[in-house]
Amino acid sequence: MSESNEREPSSLGPVKVVIADDHRIWRSGLRADLGDNFRVVGEAGDAAEAIEVIERTKPDLVLSDLHMPEGGGIALAKAVAESVPVVMLTVSEAERDLLDAVAAGAIGYLVKSTEPEELRRELWKAARGEPVFSPSLAALVLTEFRRLKKGDVPGEALTERERGVLQLVARGHSYREIGEELYIAEKTVENHTRNILKKLQLNRKQELVRYALDHGIE
Repeated sequence: MSESNEREPSSLGPVKVVIADDHRIWRSGLRADLGDNFRVVGEAGDAAEAIEVIERTKPDLVLSDLHMPEGGGIALAKAVAESVPVVMLTVSEAERDLLDAVAAGAIGYLVKSTEPEELRRELWKAARGEPVFSPSLAALVLTEFRRLKKGDVPGEALTERERGVLQLVARGHSYREIGEELYIAEKTVENHTRNILKKLQLNRKQELVRYALDHGIE
């Protein structure tokens, strides 16, 4: 990855990260893969310990394994996702695991085989509050919710443009990418997102992802 691309969200400064995983060797490798633009401020081997570390260190982003002691990533996300973005880093590509993680409040779900360059790029987005999912898994979950919610007519209060923005947010696109896709300014995308949140009576951007998944909006 080029220096310019990796430092694109430079206004954030180094992102403070807590890593929660019960495999010490994996945590060490992940720390190395993150590079200079991320600063690991704490590590934990189970959900309960991770919650304590997060409360103490106040990170910008939490990277959590799905399956680990004391309730795993699901328990962790339920406890802290209201205050800090949580991204699951897991070997599991099971649809049920992904659905449970989203329902628990996770802003992202990435497989551990994600290449370091892509991982850094996706985690930058997550640190900015943007949802991130491994592409194949995002397609799986959208397909499942379309099946479960067939016949629903969600988002009737939304304009056609707002529905288009919501669809792209649910796919994990950044504001800039959405703007390029829809030929509108990045700031306009932000304004649409705020309007959507207000209309749907939601508070956070990651809740839009859950709304879209729940209602089969692809």
